[in-house]
Amino acid sequence: MGGPGVSVTIVTFESARDLPRCLDALAAQTEPPVEVIVIDNGSMDGSGEVARRHDVVTHFERNAHNRGFAAAQNQALHRAAAPWALTLNPDVTLAPDFLAALAPYRQQPSPLGTLCGKLFRAEADGSPRHPATLDSTGIVFERTFRHLDRGSERVDTGGYDRVEAVFGASGAAACYRRDMIEDVSIDGEFFDEAFFAYREDADVAWRAQLLGWDCLYVPGAVGYHRRRVLPENRRRVDAALNRHSVKNRFLMRIKNADRAVWRRCGLSGVARDALVLAGCLTVEWSSLPALADVVRLWPRAWKQRRQIQGRRRREPAAVARWFC
Repeated sequence: MGGPGVSVTIVTFESARDLPRCLDALAAQTEPPVEVIVIDNGSMDGSGEVARRHDVVTHFERNAHNRGFAAAQNQALHRAAAPWALTLNPDVTLAPDFLAALAPYRQQPSPLGTLCGKLFRAEADGSPRHPATLDSTGIVFERTFRHLDRGSERVDTGGYDRVEAVFGASGAAACYRRDMIEDVSIDGEFFDEAFFAYREDADVAWRAQLLGWDCLYVPGAVGYHRRRVLPENRRRVDAALNRHSVKNRFLMRIKNADRAVWRRCGLSGVARDALVLAGCLTVEWSSLPALADVVRLWPRAWKQRRQIQGRRRREPAAVARWFC
């Protein structure tokens, strides 16, 4: 269709409910993907059998245990051969022209490294929510160091219909240039495997910004996401995932934050940290071990920081402006 080809990489874990819709949508793309790679993290619900049976899947691997989203996506990305790779959650269903809508932009040269589309919220059965409700139009950072999906939970009224630069892409459906993947990887890891799951896409987006890569939002590329992890349902989320969320909030900042970002976010960020710590001490005790995780992983994160900051190509103010 006129653009460099795309490998699709999917990580499954107990995903049999959603995976058929996801794979059927890939098979229906007007611009077929070069390949579809599925890595299963030791599912017990038949996810692997679903992937093995589907004609659109070109490569399947099953891990003996749950390695986490980050490690399994890296596993898939190492297998991917196309100039672009679309990391896709199994609970996302793409519109038939999703890849075709991105094709003209995949021809653009560096420093464009990431593309994302307009994700809408889907109901439990995968059908679009009515009225049409946004799930993500890219990642934004607040001055509290929280990262959020732009437009999340807003009814779509046309306010996000412009092609524009954004900070980064939600890993639920993010299209990454192979050259960028290789450039921003640290010790062979694109997604930081210490994160296990949650916030790894924001960490990649921040690192990519520091190293001079841009992200473009393309509203014509549409998908539907049955998102289950939201701030308002935190108490119903698996305790291990909440623990990773707390841990990764601090690891991401150790690696990526510089003086310009701290000048812009310092007081707000510290206030939010205090709130997070208070929550761990009074309500979410299961996340207290995350603080020990941060201490344990600090030397690794600091080593990564030296590599990232030593190679940065973008001026501090140009990155700090995204925190608002």
